[in-house]
Amino acid sequence: MSLLLVFAVTAGCATSPPKNPDDVCSIFEQKRRWYKDATRAEKKWGNSMHIPMAFMYQESLFRAKARPPRTRVLWIIPWRRPTTAYGYAQAVNGTWRDYIDATGEYWRERHDFGDATDFIHWYMLEAVRRNGISRSDAYSLYLNYHEGIAGYATGTHKQKAWLLKAATAVQQRSQRYHRQYTACEAELAKGFWARLFGW
Repeated sequence: MSLLLVFAVTAGCATSPPKNPDDVCSIFEQKRRWYKDATRAEKKWGNSMHIPMAFMYQESLFRAKARPPRTRVLWIIPWRRPTTAYGYAQAVNGTWRDYIDATGEYWRERHDFGDATDFIHWYMLEAVRRNGISRSDAYSLYLNYHEGIAGYATGTHKQKAWLLKAATAVQQRSQRYHRQYTACEAELAKGFWARLFGW
C-alpha cells in the first residue's frame, strides 16, 4: 500500500505545473526531465526552446491535461467543448494526427511534456516552410499556431484584437525566457554529481 502511495505522489509531481512558471530557470531546476526534453527537441529541430515554452505557458499554463472549458446550455448545463484541444500544447485532434503521420512516431502523447514540445517545434517549422515565417519570430509563429497555417495565410488573425494581444504576450515571454535561460544555461547543463557537490 505504501509503495502505491509513493508511486501516486511521484506521478502527481511529474505532471503538476511548475511552481514558478514565469521563470524558465526555475521551471527547469524543478523539472529536470523537462529540461532534458527541451534540449533534446532543440537539437533535433534546430530551434531555440524559449518559443515553445512561451507557447505552452499561453496555451495551458503547463497543465498536462488542460482542455478548453465546456460551453453551457442555458448558462447552467455543461455541454460540449468548443474544440478538441488537449494537453500542454493544446493540440487539436486533426493537427496532432498530421504530426504523428509526418514523423511516424505513433507513441507520442499530448499530455507528455516532451512530446508536446516536439510537436510545437514541428509545427513551427511547418509555418516557416509554408508561410515564410522567421524561426525567431515568436509573434507570427504563435499566430500561425493559433489560426492554423492556412488560416494565417488568408489573414484570419488580422481582425482579432485579443489574439494579436496574446501573440504580443507570447513574444515578450519568449524573449524573457531567452534572457533567463542565457543566465542559467551553464548551471543547468551540469551533471548530477556536479550539482550535488556544487562543482
